[in-house]
Amino acid sequence: MASTSRASRRQTPETPKEIEIPPDILADFKQAFKLFDDDDSGTITSKELGTVLRQLGQNPTEAELQDMINEVDEDGNGTIEIDEFVEMMKDKVLTNGENEDDVVLETFNVFDVDGTGLITCDNLQKVFSGLGIKCSDDEIKLMIDGADLKKDGVIDFEEFETMIKNTAS
Repeated sequence: MASTSRASRRQTPETPKEIEIPPDILADFKQAFKLFDDDDSGTITSKELGTVLRQLGQNPTEAELQDMINEVDEDGNGTIEIDEFVEMMKDKVLTNGENEDDVVLETFNVFDVDGTGLITCDNLQKVFSGLGIKCSDDEIKLMIDGADLKKDGVIDFEEFETMIKNTAS
């Protein structure tokens, strides 16, 4: 299992940290936390995490368990507290378990149908046609122009990422 550094997980205004979750979902997250927190200490240890994962048929090593803890452990104390657990669950639910950057890249790749690293008018037309959406050439050009910061008639990943992040904020 890949480990993620705390610095790369820092929350920005566009991330789930800023999003309020409904009280019923928060209650579900807290209930799930209690399933892991076997001794009611208010923290999840690697031992408690291992117990639950083994009950689910997994067999993680101690190192893998510690990596899992470290991915979520914002304060670096070696355990997961309720607020860290809730933030992790919000992130998993809102991104289907995927890192925000991974989602942006996967979305870009949907439009980069020929794998050139660029989104062209033809690419957009193919994607929209495949979805049954009719767009005129002028409409497609307007879409490209809206994100084409370099004014070269195509959208590269950097321009696409900028457009997505500006739209999200």
